[in-house]
Amino acid sequence: MPTERATVSGQGAVAGQGRDDDLALLGLLQLVSPALPIGAFAFSQGLESAFELGWVSDEASLGEWLEGVLEDGLSRCELPVLARLQSAWAAGDGEAVAEWDRWLAANRETAELAAEDSRLGASLARLLGSLDLLPQSSSGGSSTLPAGAGYVTLFAWTAHARGVSVRQALLGFAWAWLENQLAVACKALPLGHTSAQRLVERLRPVLVTAVDEALALSDDELGPVLPGLALASALHETQYSRLFRS
Repeated sequence: MPTERATVSGQGAVAGQGRDDDLALLGLLQLVSPALPIGAFAFSQGLESAFELGWVSDEASLGEWLEGVLEDGLSRCELPVLARLQSAWAAGDGEAVAEWDRWLAANRETAELAAEDSRLGASLARLLGSLDLLPQSSSGGSSTLPAGAGYVTLFAWTAHARGVSVRQALLGFAWAWLENQLAVACKALPLGHTSAQRLVERLRPVLVTAVDEALALSDDELGPVLPGLALASALHETQYSRLFRS
């Protein structure tokens, strides 16, 4: 009988852990869903300007653009910093959270990219506040959430609060970015949904590689190398006709 009770108890522990994992997964899916009401659909991150300039015009050139942004942008900037932010949230290290939030803001190379990060961050903060999911203030009355925190910082907090592992959070963030970029292309290019799904199949392994590389970088190796995207984003500010805010 003791053996039987131990077995049943063990099964209960496994079931409990499985439930926690399930809730974390569902929380991540909620966070990266296009239905999340933060307005991410309004931003193209310079991609609309690349269409206008003729740099991206079809499925093949779009795939090259997205792969380049993943390799030289997300894997060197947002993804590794997201990992550091989530670890800082887990450790209750408000100074590190604020430092990496400032670092990300300093690496936004155009007014539109900076505005996108801050506006999405503010929208996510409002949503989390309405769901009672914002970080709690300390006993001294100060919050560990930096004033005007950007989107990546709020994303990292939410992933931590939901019990999402760091690696899964990075994969979710990269997936949400890819889905949004493809949605932009489907609206602004003659790109069908089947073509978008071919690009998903092509880029899924690239997402995994980008996460692997992001997790391996040291602090002094961080920083995006995307002069073309920065130029496209700057030119978008004066583009005559546009659908997106960046």
